Amino acid sequence: MEQMQTDIKQTLVPLDQLISSGIHIGTKFRTKHMAKYIYKISPNGLCVLDIEKINDGLKAAAEKLAKYDTQNIVVISRRENGWAPVKAFAKATGVKHVFAGRYPAGTITNPNLDTFFEPKIMLVVDPFPDKNAVKDGLNIGIPIIGLCDSNNTTENIDIVVPCNNKGAKSLGLIFWIFANEYLKAKGILKEGENLQISVDDFTGA
Repeated sequence: MEQMQTDIKQTLVPLDQLISSGIHIGTKFRTKHMAKYIYKISPNGLCVLDIEKINDGLKAAAEKLAKYDTQNIVVISRRENGWAPVKAFAKATGVKHVFAGRYPAGTITNPNLDTFFEPKIMLVVDPFPDKNAVKDGLNIGIPIIGLCDSNNTTENIDIVVPCNNKGAKSLGLIFWIFANEYLKAKGILKEGENLQISVDDFTGA
């Protein structure tokens, strides 16, 4: 049996739920930026991300998002496995600006566009395919939250959420957690309550 992390402080959802989603399974590639988030290398060469650091990143990102109203948040996922999760997040929370698919460059930097709006915080599913959005976010100086796998670079990301940012189950759980924590922080969900929409609804399963 593979060695698993033990002695982990309380996580936002049960530890076995995090594990079963594959949220900790990275790629075979590791950047120097992500080395500190890696717990070990599995026998088949995959990077295994540190569950405690994943949980810390999820908490930090959720707390940061909760400081903003729904109209001031922008969420981007060029990666197809993220489309259902980001749309479900928008539906659950009321966040207005979600791009599932291509992000039109200039949307937040060019006031002459009909689609122009001014967000105050950005969340990207993967800083590499979402690099045009990250560039625009940097240009207007807003905080950027990035879901980052073992092969990502993080130089332009303010809050790194180390995670498997490629799997549908992992992304579904991440955005379920974000929606749940956001609604709790806003007082829409009462103490002890959780989102009634299932994690499966966030994966598009």
